[in-house]
Parts: sequence; C-alpha cells; structure tokens
Amino acid sequence: MNFSSDNVTPICPEILAAIAAESDASALPYGADDKSQKLDAAFSELFGRDVSVVPVATGTAANVIGLSGLVSPFGGVVCHHHAHINVTESTGVAFYGGGAKLLGIDGPSAKIEADALDAYLTNHVSNGMHSVDPECVAITQSTEFGTVYCVDEIQAIGSVCQKHDMRLFMDGARFANAVAALDCHPSEITWKAGVDVLSFGATKNGALAVDAIILFDPELRRKTELNRKRGGHLFSKHRYLAAQLLAYLEDDLWLRNARHANAAATALAKSLSSMGATPAFAPQGNELFIHMTNALAEKLREARIVFRPWPSLGPDAYRFVCAWNSPIEMIEALPETVGQ
Repeated sequence: MNFSSDNVTPICPEILAAIAAESDASALPYGADDKSQKLDAAFSELFGRDVSVVPVATGTAANVIGLSGLVSPFGGVVCHHHAHINVTESTGVAFYGGGAKLLGIDGPSAKIEADALDAYLTNHVSNGMHSVDPECVAITQSTEFGTVYCVDEIQAIGSVCQKHDMRLFMDGARFANAVAALDCHPSEITWKAGVDVLSFGATKNGALAVDAIILFDPELRRKTELNRKRGGHLFSKHRYLAAQLLAYLEDDLWLRNARHANAAATALAKSLSSMGATPAFAPQGNELFIHMTNALAEKLREARIVFRPWPSLGPDAYRFVCAWNSPIEMIEALPETVGQ
C-alpha cells in the first residue's frame, strides 16, 4: 500500500469515462467548446452564487495564477510559513505576481489564527517605496499538516481581511477533504467567509490533471486568464479539462471520493495507534502526520507499506496520505499484516 501521496493514484473511473467520451468528435479550442461553456454554471450551482471558473492542469498553476490577480508586483502575500505556496511552489508566486513577496507568519498546526493575523497587520509599519506591504492573505484548506480550518476560523480570518482591506485567497488542493470533514456547504468556508479566490483541487482526488481557479469576484477573470495564457497554461484542447471537472461535480463525485479518503485516514490512524504510533495532530482530513519508532517504521517498510519521513516535525515523524481508492479493509487489517 502506497501512502506517500494522493498523487500516486490512478484516474477514477467516472472521470476516465468522461475523458474518453470527448474522443468521439472534434470541438472548438481554447475554451470555446460546449463542455467548457458549462463550467461557470456548474460551479455557480455548487457554491450558490455566480462564479467564474478558470481551469488549469496543475495545483501549482491554480495557486500562483489565482493569487496573481490579488497582489501587485510590489506587494506581499501573508501566509503561514508552512504553507504550500511558501515551501513547495518554488518562486511561482513571485513569478506570476511580477515580484510579489510571501510574508510568512506562525500559528499552530499550520493554521493562521485571526488574532495573530490582526496583530501582524496592525503592527506592520510601512516604509513606503522601500518596503513590501501586505496586500492579501492566503490560507490552505486542508493545511499542510492535515488540519482543517472550521467555519468560524475562516469567518474570523475573513473579518480581519475586511478590516484591513485585504483580499483572501484559499489554496484548496484538498478542499474536498475539508468540506467532507466539516460536513458543511462549500459556500460557508469560501465566499460567505470572505474568500475572493479559491484553487479547487481535483487532481489529488481522482482527476487526471486539472484544478480549477474559482473567482468569486468576476472582475478578476480577465487578469487571471491573461496570466494563464502568458504562463503557458491555456490548453488548446480545453474540453478535456472541462470534461474532468464536470464529471467531478456530477452526483457529488468530488465529495464521495473525499469522504472515502478521509474514512481511510481515520482507519489508518486507528491501525497505526494500535501499533504504538502517535499522531502529531488530530486526524481530520486524508493526511496523517505520525510519530513512531524506527523499529515500527522498518516493520511497515518490510510489509511494503510506502510512506514519507517528515523531518520538519522531528526525526521520528512521518506522513501518510490516503486517497479516493485506499483499501479500507486492508488498512484495518494492517496490525495483523505487520505482525503486531
């Protein structure tokens, strides 16, 4: 069993079928096809308000292009110092933002806290043209440590952003897992809480290669699309991105896949705990961060269990990620398989 990432999984059958169905006929390019023209309406229905949708092929593109509409080349993006955009997106934000800088702050379990954010923004002293001043805030849902911002936490952050006239961006590579964990309507943790732009993940949750930039402010569309084109992320055969996203939303496939991944992570946490491992954070989504002995880690490897060390949490820390197709029965039997 491979728990190194949710990127190791195959395409889920419903999305694979949707891709295959687009191979029977020709279609107009660059988003002028029938499938692409349905995206805004489909996501508007999902979020309960009019939105603009800009599909891209990767989560990195969704994050850095999505952020590019919210910050000037001279401005700063406040984020947690463990945020994905800060530690795993190279200099993508600066590249697409024309020089925009990430401003990292601390917080427990990779979360920004509203009070700390308010204090940071209140105490920031601008030195005019010589300084980088905050222009927007970015949060990750679920976070890099597998924790989930609850509705109240995001609403509080949104209120701080409004107080300081800041835009709010959400990295939602695992947004589906967060919604499944919270059992809330997606609007409650996005536009109703003050989020201006969301990167809506699909690749990690069963798609081939597509994430969507969801714009809750339609005036951001032109700049976002121009940055997508300039950066080489406008697909000519755009319908293959759109077909994946429409299939992902149909019959709540996105939520069903996420719920399965979360349930698998809950089962895995229980199995690992029974073998003596301890969680670094309470399991909420589909990622687990675990402390365990070298002996237990070696036993798991001998049983062909694949996972990753996570040294930022200590020499005995490891990450396990479950996915839409993780075998729950095998996970539950893991203590017997390993011989505990």
